[in-house]
Amino acid sequence: MSAALAPLRHRPFRHLFIGTTANLLGNGVAPIALAFAVLDATGSVGSLGLVVGAHSVTSILFLLIGGVSADRLPRGPLLVGSSVVSAASQAVVAALVLTHSAAIPLLMVLAAVNGASSSCYQPAAQALLPQAVPAESRRAALALSRIAGSSASTVGASLGGVLVAAVGPGWGLAVDALSFALAAAAFALVRVQVAPPAPSLGLVHELRVGWQEFTSRSWVWVIVVAFCFLNAGVTASFTVLGPAVADTTGIGRSGWGLALAAGSLGAVAGGLLSLRWRPRRAILVGCALMGLTAMTPLLLALAPYTWVLVVANFVAGVGVEQAGVAWYSTLNEQIPEDRLARVYAYDDLGSYLALPLAQFAAGPAVLLLGLHATLYAAAALILLATLAMVATPSIRALVPKTVEPLPASEDPVPG
Repeated sequence: MSAALAPLRHRPFRHLFIGTTANLLGNGVAPIALAFAVLDATGSVGSLGLVVGAHSVTSILFLLIGGVSADRLPRGPLLVGSSVVSAASQAVVAALVLTHSAAIPLLMVLAAVNGASSSCYQPAAQALLPQAVPAESRRAALALSRIAGSSASTVGASLGGVLVAAVGPGWGLAVDALSFALAAAAFALVRVQVAPPAPSLGLVHELRVGWQEFTSRSWVWVIVVAFCFLNAGVTASFTVLGPAVADTTGIGRSGWGLALAAGSLGAVAGGLLSLRWRPRRAILVGCALMGLTAMTPLLLALAPYTWVLVVANFVAGVGVEQAGVAWYSTLNEQIPEDRLARVYAYDDLGSYLALPLAQFAAGPAVLLLGLHATLYAAAALILLATLAMVATPSIRALVPKTVEPLPASEDPVPG
């Protein structure tokens, strides 16, 4: 077995890998299938916004509770329960769509249930990974998981489009439900040895402990705050401003789709690179590479050509994946295992809050400043956030406690 696939020798990681990959594959299908299911049923973009918004609201509201649960309860069974609830809710949605019985209020309730269950899944899956492999294999396991995740999301989105076009959105939602069921079966086979948690003193106390862990390290909260602003610039560029430019230039919708796909392929390439390239100050390098994402809004304003955006997004995708591997591997190493899920929850909360805010603000900003000025503002926001991270002393000084050796058959890549 090659060095890149070595973490799969460990049975707990192998089952966790299968479960998370199945989950992400289905989640790639779901947004496309659900969007067209609602549009077919109502013809209303507003109704689609209500259903999608119900999912987003509960996924954010329950995120901290999910983090506490993942630190206080066995993470494997929690993943099983989350996946079973998600499978059941998506199966009901699929049945409603296939029988032409879908009503918006009911779809909103089911979307809210799915959002709440996903809020338990995310921190539990992230915090379980370091328990599933030996310490010396964690970085490789994380990189391999992210490669599979990027690939599964890309394949899922493509599969969703094919299913919707060929057999209808209801069957796409049925495939999503099946993927959650497969994930639950895989998670049920994960067996890890963990010490029993100390007696809980209540939800508020657990959240306070997680907050203290989150804020006691300046490099953690500085990066999360910076990413809140950075994600705002990136999200506005990719979900609102980019499509607006594509529709008014020679890029077109197909060209914009190619540019987005190039970013996903870059993430896969970045994951492969991270298996070999392990800079000593990985978190600093990863933060600096996030500045590459500013290329997209700048090029949309200055050089809106498909091939230029494809190349830029591929390169940015490589950089983003380096940052992701560095961030999660450093958290896994530096944060106590019994508090890791709560720190992940605060991290996700800071990141997710930026997404709807950026999408809501992008339209008014274009009306007030103009499209080009808004693109420049998005790029400036990304670059300023990047500069804030690389200028922070605790981030610049952070080095791993241990440096994992590369396999003897491989030569190290200079860092």
